[in-house]
Amino acid sequence: MIKYIGSKRTLVPLIRSIVERLPVRSACDLFAGTTRVGQGLRSLGVEVHSNDLATYSEALGQAYIVADEGLDRARLGGILRDLEALEGHDGYFTEAFCRQARYFQPHNGRRIDAIRAAIDRYDLAEVERGCLLTSLLEAADRVDSTTGLQMAFLKGWAPRSFKELELRLPEPVAGPAGTVSRLDANELAPLLDVDLVYVDPPYNQHSFFSNYHVWETLVRWDAPESYGVANKRLDCRERRSRYNSKRDAPAALGELLGSLRAPWLLLSASDEGFHDAAELRGLLGELGHVGRVEIDFKRYVGAQIGIYNPSGAKVGTVSRLRNREYLFLVGPDRRLVESVAAASTSALNQAAAASGRKAAAGATIAVAASSPAPASAAAQGPRPRR
Repeated sequence: MIKYIGSKRTLVPLIRSIVERLPVRSACDLFAGTTRVGQGLRSLGVEVHSNDLATYSEALGQAYIVADEGLDRARLGGILRDLEALEGHDGYFTEAFCRQARYFQPHNGRRIDAIRAAIDRYDLAEVERGCLLTSLLEAADRVDSTTGLQMAFLKGWAPRSFKELELRLPEPVAGPAGTVSRLDANELAPLLDVDLVYVDPPYNQHSFFSNYHVWETLVRWDAPESYGVANKRLDCRERRSRYNSKRDAPAALGELLGSLRAPWLLLSASDEGFHDAAELRGLLGELGHVGRVEIDFKRYVGAQIGIYNPSGAKVGTVSRLRNREYLFLVGPDRRLVESVAAASTSALNQAAAASGRKAAAGATIAVAASSPAPASAAAQGPRPRR
């Protein structure tokens, strides 16, 4: 599994606890990323549609959202053993991410080069290919030299980077097989026919695409032009989302929310982002009854260690060490929204007290000024393109 980043360690169990209390059989994760949320929902018995513009997310979705008992895991296990036996060789990946940048040690970079090139020589169904790519991606993740995100690499080699790359078949996720797409979220939103939509868009200037640019190159295998000390793909700079613009993000989110027809909505936001919690509350209040759970969490470790220039000299300080995450629940049933938000906050506080961590900030229950959309509205639109 790809390493947990920031608040995801808390949010995924919290989202599961919320959804299991709702009348939800189908859901879409519009900004799926590493598919953690989709996996959690699938394990509840929910049919999940996983969507993201990133190619690495599509591969992870094939492995964890689409793959089911029909997958020939014995065959894939045999292919992985053959791939493990390959001798490494120098290629684009080793040069770009082991020498020009220091994400991996060269002995692992050479093996990644050999294994990734070999995967393309097999005759594979999409779900099989996704599983093999996920196996390699996760193997690389276990021996990288970063703090989790790929905006930068560590000045010195991480201890795990000395280990040997090891391929493992992705573990099956219980629950019904889902579907995956690679579409713009705002284009997909009005086409959805699901009970619940989870919305976790980029919330500041940092692009999710850039945060995992190494995985994007590993899956695409397109040897892109790059720039900067981090050797990011050139399209990280050229392909900017409206959600990464302080000026454009509110309008983009408003358009997306206004086009959804699902009766239930979960939206994640942060006080580190562009969207003000009170303004979000007002926007969501037009869609249904609103409950809010707030979670206090430690900032991503890369944001805690200071700001350094390319030569390693510290040039800036950290403004704060903790953030607040907001999880908004919107639905047609006021009592259910209130009870779920309250129960979630209580569970968070109990867990925090048991572990000695700071408790959740609390649940804020608010009733929409306008009448919530009828629950049947979600059934009126077409299902997403597969």
